[in-house]
Amino acid sequence: MDFSLSDNQLMYVDTVRKLVKNEITPHILEMEKSHKFPWSVIGKAWEMGIINLCIPESIKGFEVDVISSAMIIEEISYGDTGISTSAMCNDLANIVIAQHGTQEQKERFLRPFTERPILASFCLTEPAAGSDNSMMTSFIGKRDDGSYILNGSKCFITNASYASQYTVLCKVGKPTSNFMACVVIPVDKVTAAEIPDIGNDTRHIELPTGGKIIIGKPEDKLGQRLSNTASVTFEDVVIAPDQIIGDRRFGFKYIVDVLDYARPMVAAIGVGLAKRALAVTLDYTRERKQFGSRICDLPVARETITAMWKRVELAELALFKAACKIQEKAEDAGLYASLAKNTAAEAAIFCSTEGLHLHGGYGFTTEYEISKLARDAHIVDIYEGVREVQNMIIGREIV
Repeated sequence: MDFSLSDNQLMYVDTVRKLVKNEITPHILEMEKSHKFPWSVIGKAWEMGIINLCIPESIKGFEVDVISSAMIIEEISYGDTGISTSAMCNDLANIVIAQHGTQEQKERFLRPFTERPILASFCLTEPAAGSDNSMMTSFIGKRDDGSYILNGSKCFITNASYASQYTVLCKVGKPTSNFMACVVIPVDKVTAAEIPDIGNDTRHIELPTGGKIIIGKPEDKLGQRLSNTASVTFEDVVIAPDQIIGDRRFGFKYIVDVLDYARPMVAAIGVGLAKRALAVTLDYTRERKQFGSRICDLPVARETITAMWKRVELAELALFKAACKIQEKAEDAGLYASLAKNTAAEAAIFCSTEGLHLHGGYGFTTEYEISKLARDAHIVDIYEGVREVQNMIIGREIV
């Protein structure tokens, strides 16, 4: 594994760091308290070409490799993991199209993301189907004219209130089917001009081809308040055959492909958060004095800071090994994707928790960023597969 960075990778890192330094970190606590959706940051990221990373060169005009994508997401996450989650969700929804769609489908469903700053949602999780995707009940039923009807509900869907396109995993034929399909539903394009901020409102989308999509009120979450999360219900949505990606029976395989790609990106989110927690803790402990010394000079505090640094470095090593495996299309890429996801989640939780502890009582107030980071960290351990599921995957692969 080569640790040297190409000129393109250095350019990406420099570009994202400028965005984070100028647009995110100086305003992050104010932005989070306002609960306003960060359209302005997403728009600037789109202009810089640092979102929609999975769109192939044939559509986008240039290709961003997996390692560079992980670096970009890590750097955005250093500013805020809610913003990076919203940005990454476009790739979560679109990677299956990029990997398994026809050229016509890529042109139809991916081209719009290169033309304006719009968002996509990946609709997988259901109220009774979280870690166990086989329990989902959303399904498409075939009609006499060859089209399909989609019915079902999804929950905890990122970007749902602002999405211009929904990638949906569902059963085929009936809710108890063993086959899954992946369908794509484009809707009217939404930018900051159309829905500047959804607030606590719902969203109803009447589809011209038939049926409707109902988006519930945004979830009031513990952390990542700058990402939008809501439920999505599909009622008699008409699906044309050309909206089905790949083979309509291979949806489970596509889920695995998506998550193998996504888990290193979630790991990148965790690493970015852990790095930020370490940075703000170092800043605080260098300035704050107790017992006549800076906190960072006290042996017990320095031991904690050292442990935080070690977690960050180990998580980043795991992240880039996973990214290399995925880029090489290695057979054991999924194993290392799970390892990176768990290692980064542990680093994020450890560094934000221990960082808060070193802030003392101030860390428990919302005036200090460490309290926000401690709240944000927990979802990294949950979404795209909880740690127990990752351990199941790791155990299965090594045995």
